Amino acid sequence: MSLRDVTFSIEDGSLGNSKDQGQGVHVKIGASPVASTVPLLITNTMKPAQIKEKLGLSPLADACLDSIENGAGKVYCIPIVPESGGTVGAVKHTGSGTGKVSAAGDANNAYDIIIQITGSGALNAAAFRYSANGGYSYEEEETIPLNGEKELSGTGIKVTFTGEFEEHDMYRFSSAAPAVSNDAVLKAVEGLNHSDLEFEFIHITGPSTKALWAALAVCANQFLSLYKRPVLFLCEARYKTEDETLDQYAAALKAESKGIDSFYIQVCSAWSRYTRWDGREQLINNAGIVAGLYGIAAVQQSIGQVDTFSISEAKMTKLMPEGIEDYISDLDDANYLTFRKYYGITGCYVNNARVLCRDGSDYRYAEHVRVLNKIIREIYKKSVSMLQMDISASDDMETDINNILETLNTPIEDMADAKEISSGSVSIADAEHVNILQDEELELMLTFVPRGYIREFIFDLAMENPYRN
Repeated sequence: MSLRDVTFSIEDGSLGNSKDQGQGVHVKIGASPVASTVPLLITNTMKPAQIKEKLGLSPLADACLDSIENGAGKVYCIPIVPESGGTVGAVKHTGSGTGKVSAAGDANNAYDIIIQITGSGALNAAAFRYSANGGYSYEEEETIPLNGEKELSGTGIKVTFTGEFEEHDMYRFSSAAPAVSNDAVLKAVEGLNHSDLEFEFIHITGPSTKALWAALAVCANQFLSLYKRPVLFLCEARYKTEDETLDQYAAALKAESKGIDSFYIQVCSAWSRYTRWDGREQLINNAGIVAGLYGIAAVQQSIGQVDTFSISEAKMTKLMPEGIEDYISDLDDANYLTFRKYYGITGCYVNNARVLCRDGSDYRYAEHVRVLNKIIREIYKKSVSMLQMDISASDDMETDINNILETLNTPIEDMADAKEISSGSVSIADAEHVNILQDEELELMLTFVPRGYIREFIFDLAMENPYRN
């Protein structure tokens, strides 16, 4: 016999859609050169430099910058040291000098490196400075070393200088971010099974595919059934390759999401040109922003609410890839979280906070899932505190059970008062067949009415002639 506990069976389909502790807090898992045996805490009291010092110049740090800037108050980070770093691109030279610069190494992140010659000469004479963020900021000027080799601190990249250099010449190259294996991600997730950390969802940074989404769906079921912890996973879809058309890219993404049926998996397909908190303008997946919005949104609140959650176009300058606006409806139908713009108003907005569940699910939006998860968390805390209690098996049993129901209904009533749900109740599933002495269990029915959402206005517009009989 398994250990007795509180068990939840979630019924889906009741709405007929046939066509806290830890609330807003999340865990990030991603590539970083920093090795740590414990989750690293990032809070909204930290500045970008502190976050990068703690997590390295890494994709994990970048995702934290996006989340903290957009509302997250607390993030627990699990850095994964990649098996291999990101690739380094070819160096492009502008200017009149004959000196050459080559770059190599395993990049810790996606960088836009600029090397600016600030003083003419050969090795051990010419001077330079460099930027790892496309020119937004530069390191201090220094002399080119005698051996011509320079490690770009924190990047994992080494550059080599040869020849004579001219002042004002520029050398520029970029690198790709490293990726982590699915096995490494799943191992990090597994490490949270018995964690005492209070969190609401887990953000897997960096593009991932259907194989990981399916595996995480299994993890989500285990979190709920074995560890009594409902968890939403936020993942990132890949970007368009250079040889793909937009038609091919959208079709590939739609095929990728098919077959995944879990309202605990959310995949952000939205990319943009975005000016990060530290001033770098980069091509990013918007999942880090989404994670931030969940930090300030109430559980029942859609992060697509137009009058509340606008991303400035001064920050998000363009939705990417160019022309993706024509495919947002199709990607929304494929259950991806997408971003959009609205005619006549400024800003960029979450279109719908979709999750990868089947058509007709009651929990097809994150706001429904977050409410469900809060109910489970709050009811569990009330229920588990009453395990092993004794009650009357005779005339006073009804009184004892009513006292239990009153206790269990308290969090439901609190959520209704807070307008997180419309209403709800806990009741005995089959009052006539309660047999505590034999079964030693109490079967309950928990139902709730969610908040309603206006996702579309439809007007029937016509002229009216007041003089017509």
